[in-house]
Amino acid sequence: MAHNPLSLSRRTFLAGSSAAAAAAAIATIIPSAAWAQNRSPTMRAIPKTGEMIPVVGLGTFETFDITPGEPRDHVREVIRLFHEAGGRVIDTSPLYGMAEVNVGDFITELGITDDIFITNKTWTTGDYLSDNSHSERQLLQSRERLWRSQIDVLQVHSLENHDQVRHWLAQKKEQGSVRYIGVTQWSPEYYDTMERLVNTGTLDFVQLAYTIVTRAAEQRLLDACVANGVAVQVNIPFEKARLFTAVAEQPVPDFVAELGIRTWAQYFLKWIISHPAVTNVVPATSQPAHIADNMEALYGDLPDQEMRERMAKYYAELPGVADALKQPPYPGKNYGGVVTWPFRRPQA
Repeated sequence: MAHNPLSLSRRTFLAGSSAAAAAAAIATIIPSAAWAQNRSPTMRAIPKTGEMIPVVGLGTFETFDITPGEPRDHVREVIRLFHEAGGRVIDTSPLYGMAEVNVGDFITELGITDDIFITNKTWTTGDYLSDNSHSERQLLQSRERLWRSQIDVLQVHSLENHDQVRHWLAQKKEQGSVRYIGVTQWSPEYYDTMERLVNTGTLDFVQLAYTIVTRAAEQRLLDACVANGVAVQVNIPFEKARLFTAVAEQPVPDFVAELGIRTWAQYFLKWIISHPAVTNVVPATSQPAHIADNMEALYGDLPDQEMRERMAKYYAELPGVADALKQPPYPGKNYGGVVTWPFRRPQA
């Protein structure tokens, strides 16, 4: 199979960690700061209202959790470039350490607060059945950190105490402090529960895992979302960076060049957003070069169903793909911050 010589692997794209190297990498993908001018971003409607949002957003898990006092200008630059490229949806959570603080500080400092559509989460249990005090405190904290009187989307984080919290969320939506409500979960083993909740007709959003190698959501859940008018937000689209390890220095195949796909990040993202049920995808990054790469997927043509299957088959047959997900999350990276995660390390 021939390859497009202009295609770049993620590793090549990220070569060098200095500001100069990052700038050079960005320039390789995006010739100028006005690269998005005269181009129309791919937008999707939130089914319950018809409100349009860009299909590529920004996640903050791990990447925006920075220990207070440590340098954080790089995440400010990520937000600036994201907004400049047409990005509007930022996903965060109180569970992500300092992520809410950094998002709130920088969208305020950059003067773009009114442009940003925040999808957030709540992770609460309460001291007893029907105790909403934890939820109330967490929402107040999120509003203060994000400098917001209203949260666009508030979802039950990983279905934690969802039976109680969903009723509280409905009250917050009615009162106007929350615009849309939903649930999140990254593990397909809980998709039966998510499908049941979607079928109640009370949700506006779900956030789930759906990637070129993790396709369990296609079995019933995505269809249920379409049938019930529920927006689908996709998290961890790169399988916590593990998808890139299977391609290393390999360029993307030349058969996707017609779609403007020049990197593996764009390959994976356009595959996801080409599913008609997907409303938005939120790849997380703390690297300005990454955001420049990711945001290219917001523009240009998307693969049709035949091309999607060709892309999935091509990637699945590459050497090393079968072992990619056996690696620990974020191979080669060591994120620090307020919250630490006991990720399983590979056994010798």
